[in-house]
Amino acid sequence: MGVTTFVLGGCRSGKSSHALGLAQSCGGRDNCFIATCVARDEEMCKRVERHQAERGDCWHTVEAPLNLAKAVHEHAHSADVVLVDCLTLWVSNMLMEELNDVAVCERVEDLCAALDSAQSPVFLVSNEVGAGIVPENPLARRFRDLTGFANQRVAACAGKVVWMVAGIAMEIKQLSS
Repeated sequence: MGVTTFVLGGCRSGKSSHALGLAQSCGGRDNCFIATCVARDEEMCKRVERHQAERGDCWHTVEAPLNLAKAVHEHAHSADVVLVDCLTLWVSNMLMEELNDVAVCERVEDLCAALDSAQSPVFLVSNEVGAGIVPENPLARRFRDLTGFANQRVAACAGKVVWMVAGIAMEIKQLSS
């Protein structure tokens, strides 16, 4: 079975670069990047281009803005390593599609089941959104709460959890041997 590593932190904390470095250290030839981003504006398009350039040619990209569990299930059995970036955008996409809270939570549980059965190492990235101020509107609070739930569930099923702060990685959970 593959080990799941969950990398989370605040915006611009270095989590994507760190997760990429960890994934590349696995030395795989068939590297699968599962992207959840839907680039809806020019700034996001440029961000995607920067991430693609950082990954280089040794990664093939699978776009899974909504069906993340299916993508992980399909590719974590055949790829040498899988990198998912990011859970935060995945939750946002589900809210944009007007999925209710029960449906979002079911998809999170499906993702955890896919991670539990993964044959390849899987690295996931997410933002920690619960450390800031309480959002002023119901949609933002719902997003924060559902992302917090998703982060808790993925952290629970991950063998390793890394917290990123100012580009510094701190292991907060390590698979016991």
